[in-house]
Amino acid sequence: SGPSARRRRIEKQLAYYELDLGLNHVSRRWASPAMPSACCLAALPGGADGPGGVLVGGEDFVEYLHEGMQAPPSTAMALDGERRASKIACAVPRRELHPPSKGVLIQTIVVHRQKKGRFFALAQSELGDTYKVTIRVHPDDRTRVVGMTICLLDTLPVGNALNVSKKGVLFVPAEYGDHDLYQFERIDLEGTAPTCTSEQSCDAFLGQNAIVDEGDFYAATSSAALTAATFSPTVLKNLRRVHSVESLAPATGILVGELAGGEVSPQIYVPRGRGPSSSLRVLRHGAAVTELAVSDLPGVPGAVYAVADNSQEALEKKSAKRGRRPYDKYIVVSFADATMVLSVGEGGVEEMGKESGFLTNAPTLACSALGRDGGICQVHPAGVRHIHRGRARQWHCPGLKRIECASANESQVVIALAGGEVTYFELDPVSGNLTESATRNMGADVSCLDVGTIREGRARSMFAAVGCRDQTVRVVSLEKGKVLTQRSSTALRVRPHSVALQHSSSPPSSSASDGDADDAAATNKAAGSADDIVLTVGLDDGSALRCAVDHVTGAIGPSPARRFLGARPVSASRISLGSSPATLLLSSRPWIGRPSSDPSDSSSSSSVGGGGGKHVLAPLSYAPLDHGCAFSSEAVREGIVATAGTTLRILNVDSSEGGGGGGLGGEAGAEDEAFNSNGVDLTYTPRGMCLLATGGGAAAGAPQQPARPRKLVLAVVEADTNDYGQEEKSAMGFDPSGGADKKKKGSSKKKDDDDDAMEMDESDDEEDKKEDDEDAQGSDDDDEDDEEEKLARATPIRGPVPPSPGHWGSCVRLLDPSDGCSVLDRVEMGRNEAALCCCSVRFHSRGGEALLAVGTVTGMTSHPLHQSSSHIVLYRIVNGERLQLLHRTEMAEGDGPVLSLAHFQGRLLVGVGRTLRLYDMGKRQLLRKCEYRGLPTAARTLRAAGDRAYVGDLVRSVQFVRYDAAANRLLLAASDRSPRPIACLEILDVDTVAAGDKFGNVAVLRLPRGAEAGAVADASGNRALWDASRDDSTPKLDVLCHYHVGEAVTGMTRASLVAGGAESLIYVTVTGRIGALVPFSSRDDIEFYAGLEAALRRDAPRPTGREPQAYRSYYAPVKHVVDGDFCAAFRKLGFEDQKKIADGLERTVAEVVTKLEDTRNTLL
Repeated sequence: SGPSARRRRIEKQLAYYELDLGLNHVSRRWASPAMPSACCLAALPGGADGPGGVLVGGEDFVEYLHEGMQAPPSTAMALDGERRASKIACAVPRRELHPPSKGVLIQTIVVHRQKKGRFFALAQSELGDTYKVTIRVHPDDRTRVVGMTICLLDTLPVGNALNVSKKGVLFVPAEYGDHDLYQFERIDLEGTAPTCTSEQSCDAFLGQNAIVDEGDFYAATSSAALTAATFSPTVLKNLRRVHSVESLAPATGILVGELAGGEVSPQIYVPRGRGPSSSLRVLRHGAAVTELAVSDLPGVPGAVYAVADNSQEALEKKSAKRGRRPYDKYIVVSFADATMVLSVGEGGVEEMGKESGFLTNAPTLACSALGRDGGICQVHPAGVRHIHRGRARQWHCPGLKRIECASANESQVVIALAGGEVTYFELDPVSGNLTESATRNMGADVSCLDVGTIREGRARSMFAAVGCRDQTVRVVSLEKGKVLTQRSSTALRVRPHSVALQHSSSPPSSSASDGDADDAAATNKAAGSADDIVLTVGLDDGSALRCAVDHVTGAIGPSPARRFLGARPVSASRISLGSSPATLLLSSRPWIGRPSSDPSDSSSSSSVGGGGGKHVLAPLSYAPLDHGCAFSSEAVREGIVATAGTTLRILNVDSSEGGGGGGLGGEAGAEDEAFNSNGVDLTYTPRGMCLLATGGGAAAGAPQQPARPRKLVLAVVEADTNDYGQEEKSAMGFDPSGGADKKKKGSSKKKDDDDDAMEMDESDDEEDKKEDDEDAQGSDDDDEDDEEEKLARATPIRGPVPPSPGHWGSCVRLLDPSDGCSVLDRVEMGRNEAALCCCSVRFHSRGGEALLAVGTVTGMTSHPLHQSSSHIVLYRIVNGERLQLLHRTEMAEGDGPVLSLAHFQGRLLVGVGRTLRLYDMGKRQLLRKCEYRGLPTAARTLRAAGDRAYVGDLVRSVQFVRYDAAANRLLLAASDRSPRPIACLEILDVDTVAAGDKFGNVAVLRLPRGAEAGAVADASGNRALWDASRDDSTPKLDVLCHYHVGEAVTGMTRASLVAGGAESLIYVTVTGRIGALVPFSSRDDIEFYAGLEAALRRDAPRPTGREPQAYRSYYAPVKHVVDGDFCAAFRKLGFEDQKKIADGLERTVAEVVTKLEDTRNTLL
């Protein structure tokens, strides 16, 4: 009798079911008892390919079961002569430090088929250890299984599944953290890795007398602990990581702010992961940029150009016929009164003099390579210079006029003289001379112009764009007989600063290789598809305007899309990115605009400033640039040459992000991949973080000392349950790096020995110095290769599992966000002590010095919730880089765990179990000032503003608490009617908060006007007994908004991600999804989106067949929130459906799409 006996009597079975296709009926065919801990299975190939049957994974063992299977041959006899082994089961290898009383659960099994009827299985345990399972069959009968062998493959992150492709790569979608792709380097593991066989398990059963029943033997953990092989986890030996897909799951919080220093937009800090896979990710809005070269210039340049190598030999060598841009021969840098010409070659970039043929004593306004071996055109203020075969021909400006701006391509040159006169030049294909064709007065001074690009198979660009100082942009024709004839114009509110005409073709698929992308681009151009023309206008007020231009008539399309980019005038130039055209926009920060790669967007016939497809605009995560243009060479196929201050830089935009610190995947400028990330690894699961401002004032107790510089640091508290601390792990001999650190120390020691043995005098000759330089360069290359190999072999390894609950590993980490989140200090907590929360607090008695308060628990267990002690630990930040312990304050017995902390009017507000307590600074510990008892369950989150505290309860939603300074007490001001398990809280104003719960709901709650007056309790306490049983005595909060996100919301904050953008409520979910709730600022926006959502709810297709409104109202009816993801589906509808919905809104399709883009641009 008892629970243990009842568990033994519970029998789990494996059943076969058969489908009768004729009767459309499923019947049970066969069943067999399985292990009580069985939780996963995989089918083996049957028929001519294998024996059939299934592998069943459970705790400590993997078992083979099949209908009509025979007992395995035994190599040992039972002592009593009666027991017989009937199961084919094999123990899995165990870790050396794994406790014998703890089992190892196999949670995933997958079978991979090979050629010639061969196959093997992979199994993964809950610790991440991955095994190869080999089935041995009878040599005369392939349908009969005689044994099983399990070998250790490697230790990988714990995955939800294992997927082996036909090309021999293993994909592991991780439960927590990044998803990795591995390449097999070795699969024949027998004899080289820890191995267990089914015969060993069978012999162990027959050779003992303690357990008579075979099922009880395989259900006992002690059986596997005695028979299984042991090992110590190491770095990857048989696999090699080749790619990683970054993931923020599980995200535990979010912080938004410009903490790095020197950047325009704020960064997003997200602590994520669990255990050894944890890290703090820093996300930046924009595409990642690789800086390839930086060179100083003699002054501040005014422009930079790249001139392609148009010689016949170069064009054939560089394969221009495949649509690839020819490599550049020169980089031309223009200054106020001079021009610098840099030659691009295999050896690097070198400065050239007069031998280049350029006019170097005047600034350059435009330059380009002309035709096929047609020379180079240079436009300077005094005229146009044509350099061909070592000779230069000059066209001089008439009279005293000067050229103000110019533009050139392969065969056309357009210049604008002072007074608004525009002159057009064209290359004669017969003589090879650049001849003047037409001149026209635009009627206003020209501020910018662009001649456009020449499409494949065409001899000239058909249109040119001219921006005038009268705040207009005009499109003129370059067609023969109609040269400089105005085709269309548009009026602007601000003077144009730059213009760019770009042919917008469909970008290749992001999954295509580089060669496939080139072939696709060449095919599109050769087919002569009617590419759309996009006109991009950079304005003086820092905005960019994009509109469509008809490729036949030259008419500028309606409803241009406008976007604010920064405080500086916008410069626009054409570049190439991912074998597709793109636009580089430079303002306070660089931006990239390009067509969307989403086929559903391209198929839509609606166009907003860009023809038949959607355009996306994303910033670059880089310092502000002054000038830039496209650049191509053998080393940089699609790059950018730009200037910033007095430096020349060559950059490469990462169009596809991979592992190792790239982005969140996808191409630059894509809507869903608008962020790139890097981060710092953590030791334990992050539980909380806070920002501290150190310095900025004199130290406490030393008013005569000068003020210390202000510095922002980030504190992160980490804790893992069922884990040991670093000191205990080291005492047990556990190596979290899997032996990688030992290899690194060995290599560094060898390097030091070599350095000691090869000391050189300062008077060495030049040959020895040259050899040293070559050796140093080779050593650097070897170090880079070793580092890449180390990253490919690294794997997170979970520490030893404690035998009983209540064990914790925890630490407090101090990071410097201005230095790439480098670790300033790390303090390991005591034995079984866990840091669960932290906050920055400034006590008035300490002179306003920022201190770090950390709430800890010791020996806490969750079921039931119990802890041996709770503490509040106070740290001081010394010199902004080190933690110094001030004192520890122990909570009274029975108070409960410390789950939340908050700074409150120069004191510390603490949520201790069901009590809200206010502390002040003391010499040896914190001093209790007042408290409020009677919270429903526990204070999970705390926020404070003014004299109010906002308490998020674990079960009973939000409580508003007010501090009465005169009476020195905390009073309950209001509470919520609905029970909500609060996970995060953010203050919107003094009466309004936004809360996210663990069921995936976001609610905005507000205190009704005048409700706080009714919350003032009688000072004498005469009403305490009367009101104790009345629930209606406390004012209730009103629900302003309610929305079901679908995932547990773990953090939220108010922030703006772009300059000029509105402040939004940004949240993060447990799966790593970052979302935002953007407030409406006008009644028109509310009516528009409400009507659009209603129309889409009626007309839009439903892939899952579920009503969107019903999903968003999963727990409570959606209220005052529009589903932005659902409204974005408007772009994916057909044109007829779009027009139908737009007509119902009394708008055009273009106006609806523009409205959607404008709303998104307020956030990103």
